[in-house]
Amino acid sequence: MFIEPHFGGGKHKGNRQTGWIEVICGSMFSGKTEELIRRLNRAYIAKQKVEIFKPAIDVRYDNENVVSHNENKIRSTPVNFANDILLLASGCEIVGIDEAQFFDDLLVEVCVKLANSGKRVIVAGLDMDFEGNPFGSMPALMAVSEFVTKVHAICMSCGDVASYSYRLATSKERVLLGETQEYEARCRKCFVKGLEEKSKN
Repeated sequence: MFIEPHFGGGKHKGNRQTGWIEVICGSMFSGKTEELIRRLNRAYIAKQKVEIFKPAIDVRYDNENVVSHNENKIRSTPVNFANDILLLASGCEIVGIDEAQFFDDLLVEVCVKLANSGKRVIVAGLDMDFEGNPFGSMPALMAVSEFVTKVHAICMSCGDVASYSYRLATSKERVLLGETQEYEARCRKCFVKGLEEKSKN
């Protein structure tokens, strides 16, 4: 389990607040949003100022709230562009961002600016798309972050550890919002087998 870091103790202790970036990544049904909500709720309990954002296109469970597959939810602000987060997060200490892979490429710059200004930034998102390729800004966010947590699902085909999101639907669109009707979590072997079967059909 991720334990929130505590920076400080050096000769400059108390002179400035230290910001950082945490990335929670993995496949669908791996608990990314669940972990994001857990960390943000701990911050709420500590009476820290928290703002949460999600892409406006993600309306699967709720138009506004961030909601996990287990139906845990937390209040959030839907935004269309990454730059909107900079404007809306000015007065908080902690910034949570869900479904980061759906944001535009400026998200990396936004997260770096927030962290440089002393904020703790917690980002959750898919690290790979339905073809197993790095997804959106996630690889760059992982590179510039201080902490990366990769969570795993259980393969819905064989029961092994899963880190891939296999698309059941025939759509080739990179962004296709969906749940268990459209996607399965799969291990590498079952994911590759599924792609090979699709290519034959």
